[in-house]
Amino acid sequence: MPVAINLGDAGMWNTYGVAGFGQSRRFINYKSTLEPAGFPFTGRTYTGYGGVLLISGIDAFTNEPGALAYDLSCPIERSQTVRVAVDPESLEAVCPVCLSHYDVTMRGGAPLSGPAAAGKRKYGLRRYTCLKTTTGGYMITN
Repeated sequence: MPVAINLGDAGMWNTYGVAGFGQSRRFINYKSTLEPAGFPFTGRTYTGYGGVLLISGIDAFTNEPGALAYDLSCPIERSQTVRVAVDPESLEAVCPVCLSHYDVTMRGGAPLSGPAAAGKRKYGLRRYTCLKTTTGGYMITN
């Protein structure tokens, strides 16, 4: 599923972006669900399969702080409407159905516990790309 969220200028980023470590926001454009409220969704805005989780953290591959993005759908449940939510205490994404936990601030959406972390094959959250713009924001894409 395509992903394209334009938070490319400082105004959009300051309104809809994330700043402090662990701060998160969800972007969902599915049937009658539009989140966040007031976001200017256009015909060129795409939010992936289950929506997009945008969170401020440390990129697991570059060790650089910044914006990280993942699909909100749990890879175990494989449903557009079963979405992970960030636990404000642990800053882990948690599936409300299978109860899998994912590290979304430091380990690239890696599974930590639950069915996603069990067995030989591990199921992490799908990562999306956050590209810094020259105008003070990010473009989220896949």
